[in-house]
Amino acid sequence: MNKANNFQRIRELNYLQKAVLAAAILERMTPNYGLFSEATGFGDEQVFKNALNLCWEKLLLPKSKISLEKQIEKIEPNVPELSDFDMFGTYPAIDVSTALLGFIQGLMTKDDSEFVNVAKISQATVARYIEFLLMSEDITPDNKLVREHPLMQYEIDVLSELIDFVEGMGRITSESIKQLKAQAVSDGQTNIGLAIESA
Repeated sequence: MNKANNFQRIRELNYLQKAVLAAAILERMTPNYGLFSEATGFGDEQVFKNALNLCWEKLLLPKSKISLEKQIEKIEPNVPELSDFDMFGTYPAIDVSTALLGFIQGLMTKDDSEFVNVAKISQATVARYIEFLLMSEDITPDNKLVREHPLMQYEIDVLSELIDFVEGMGRITSESIKQLKAQAVSDGQTNIGLAIESA
């Protein structure tokens, strides 16, 4: 499966399917923020985890009185400024922030293009990480090298599997969401291949 295919497949999902897929992708991305936070002492990963858990709840129980605006207010002060940190990990941390804020915005405005963007941001994080790795080996990155890199191939495969899972899910229940979350992190690593410490 190539990546154009994946994005096309995501666009063909219904609103709720796109939303749970985006949340599953965020489960893979969020620990990147935790690793950045640990390394720099900046920000609170728990804010991100709580917000994502509340989003899952909102998807399951759309009528629940969860204030998504409040989650945005809590996340915003935890978004790092690139100029404040001289380390690669700042990029994935910003990507997580951008993806999660966009996702919450999408839930609030019922704009499912925000959910497609989460998958695009995740892939962009992987691409940037591959460029960083190549440059540290004195290799000039180009599109072909990035596209064919095992990490990118893996990202594309994982996304494809998550789409398969969502397509086959049927009704969204707390059980099917639990399975989807487990599937998202079943390999024990984030989208850029860093180990996720099990909670």
